[in-house]
Amino acid sequence: MTTPVLTRRRALQLLGLAGGAVALAPALAACGSEGSTAALSSAAPTAGRFDGVTLKLLVNQPHVTSFRDVLAPKWKEATGSTLEVTAAPYDQLTSKQILDVQSGTGEFDVFDYFYFGIGDLVDAGALTDLTGWIAANADHIGTGGYLKSIYDPYTLLDGKRYGLPYDGDVHILFYNAELFDRYKVAPPKTWDDYDEVSAKITTDAKGAAYGAIVSGQQVPMILGCSYINRLTGYGGNLLDANGKPTLTSDASVAALNHLVTVAPAALPTPLQIGFDQANTSFLTGQGAMLDTWTDMALRAEDPTASKIAGRWGAVSLPVGGSNTTPRTALDAGFGLGISTATKNQDAAAAFIAWATAAPQNLVASSTAGAGIDPVRGEVLNSDGYAKVVTKAIDPIRQGLNGDPLVWPKQAGAPQLLQGLVDQLALAINGTQTVAQSLDNAQTQWDKALA
Repeated sequence: MTTPVLTRRRALQLLGLAGGAVALAPALAACGSEGSTAALSSAAPTAGRFDGVTLKLLVNQPHVTSFRDVLAPKWKEATGSTLEVTAAPYDQLTSKQILDVQSGTGEFDVFDYFYFGIGDLVDAGALTDLTGWIAANADHIGTGGYLKSIYDPYTLLDGKRYGLPYDGDVHILFYNAELFDRYKVAPPKTWDDYDEVSAKITTDAKGAAYGAIVSGQQVPMILGCSYINRLTGYGGNLLDANGKPTLTSDASVAALNHLVTVAPAALPTPLQIGFDQANTSFLTGQGAMLDTWTDMALRAEDPTASKIAGRWGAVSLPVGGSNTTPRTALDAGFGLGISTATKNQDAAAAFIAWATAAPQNLVASSTAGAGIDPVRGEVLNSDGYAKVVTKAIDPIRQGLNGDPLVWPKQAGAPQLLQGLVDQLALAINGTQTVAQSLDNAQTQWDKALA
């Protein structure tokens, strides 16, 4: 089946990550790749001098600091090459990367990609096949050092590798220790405990603070994470061992019920709380609990950005129902890949090998505001990393060294995830029941994945 590039481009522009896109997901997956996915030569370098070369990167907005301020000066010094960083909002990142290739613009050399968008990127012919290059240079790249929990999920699709891991995103639960002491509550171990703590602080604080911050902005990276955190807590998965959706499971029902019932005790209004609002509310002491990315540890301890420095703690995500084993999820992590439109393939290859190596991963993971978490075991388990994340080190290591839930990543996955969060939002808003929302999402996923 061949679809004109303009038609697909227009479809992607209309889709973005907007609600209702799930209806087109099966068609998108069925069309196959529109462009040829070039393979990087196994002889391409993993290091070298690239004096005068400007590498252009299209990256996730929260990662700008890591590329522009942390990596760019070091890369310039090491290679003579300049990094030019362009940011895209997280809800537009994948579609903008595809558009850059399929429009013929070809402005960018390197993509900082959502791993759950890898299927769409490959389907669109936007990511270079790195399989042979990685295999031939495994020792130089240090592939054995990438965390087993993220290496394949972030880079592998249908037996081929399209990138290297850059940001090892998982969530843990952060809490305000000062508010906990004031209202005489303990860090929750279960989601029921979480509800009790949230209700008590919100009631007793009388508007001065809220027991919980629930991130509910209607995109996969925000509301999707909040739901999936609870899904893992109740022992559930998005898909079963055969790849079939399990969105109406008992664990899924419990997870969505939790988001519905906790809303009255949470910072108003959950469906309007995005990444920046959630972080600001926690760091200014407005909310007592926030399940979020592990680099919050650096933000919380930075007195220039936080009013709760020295007065916070962190634990693994709570459990619920019959599940007693804490588990996190790979919540919107990132890899670095090479655009098929690049004219600087050798420099791009050397850059992604260098940027994901242990020294760079450690410095980025240790810089407040960089938004980067470990992708390598030697970084995660190092004393240097433990020193900067302080009280969060145990739950971080437990999550990344464990068996985190992997999001779907085949072609159409971003649209499926958006369709799911659209249904979750209807339940949280009271427009539909929990059962109706999950039944609708299950039906959409069943059709798309059949």
